[in-house]
Amino acid sequence: MIVITGARGFIGSNLVQSLNNEGFTQLILVDELEKTAKDSNLESLQFEKSIHRSTFISWLSEHFELVDFIFHLGARTDTTELDETIFNQLNLNYSKALFKICTEHQIPVVYASSAATYGDGNLGYNDTKEIKQLKPLNPYGWSKQNFDLWVNEQTNTPPFWAGLKFFNVYGKHENHKGRMASVILHAYKQISTTKRMQLFMSHREDVANGEQKRDFIAVEDVVNICIFFYKNQKFSGLYNVGTGQARSFNDLVSAVFKSLNEEIDIEYIPTPLDIRHAYQYFTQADMNKLRSVGYSKAFLSLEDGVKKYIQAYLSPSS
Repeated sequence: MIVITGARGFIGSNLVQSLNNEGFTQLILVDELEKTAKDSNLESLQFEKSIHRSTFISWLSEHFELVDFIFHLGARTDTTELDETIFNQLNLNYSKALFKICTEHQIPVVYASSAATYGDGNLGYNDTKEIKQLKPLNPYGWSKQNFDLWVNEQTNTPPFWAGLKFFNVYGKHENHKGRMASVILHAYKQISTTKRMQLFMSHREDVANGEQKRDFIAVEDVVNICIFFYKNQKFSGLYNVGTGQARSFNDLVSAVFKSLNEEIDIEYIPTPLDIRHAYQYFTQADMNKLRSVGYSKAFLSLEDGVKKYIQAYLSPSS
């Protein structure tokens, strides 16, 4: 059986659907079952059973022989949360406990790291470089960084492991994420209602308003990479999961306007003070490492990804 933690969430539920599409139904889904906002993400999907996150570690310790592979995608992902103890409990210590069981019983595991580990990007976004120098900008990023560091220090590991540094992921099943949902979803809602979009202004002289750039990647591509590692358990390590191309928020919002057949109308507003100090102005994944281990699929362009997301999943006429 394949286990997916965070299975009712954004990336997790898309992974379940893709596994179903490939004929995998012997799945064990782990998540916070009481959060009904995620219920619709699993509609019509096939799986063996659901287990609450709080009891999964003890279940795994007793039933490890049933598990062939684990996708550990569950995490606290709120970049505005400042309480380190929350992240240490959920993103660090929980992940350590899971990794230790995978090591003891030799269960391959893919886990969610994050591009937030790269901090302000001054050291680049290369997943082949020494990670000890990285300095994330918030407790969320540090929780992912500290787990990556701990994994890399282990002399005993599962037979295969991969930590995936997700960049800016967008796509279906993110409605429950609220403030942490992609800019595309926020743009769709704003433009559909007001015919205009608010973006954060730049607070740096060398960057124009709306020209802050991110490596935006469609959730379909993220899931394809996850499944690639399930099928190719050869080279353990940390891997960037982006497209390798940074695009501006102006580009992104323009694509949303175009997909909705609306004239471009953008207003720039001050970045909220609670996130301004930790705001990334540029991210771009170096994808050479992933390509070097055999991943050859092309990534959706931003324009094609936005159009598909809006017209196939968000638009009322879909």
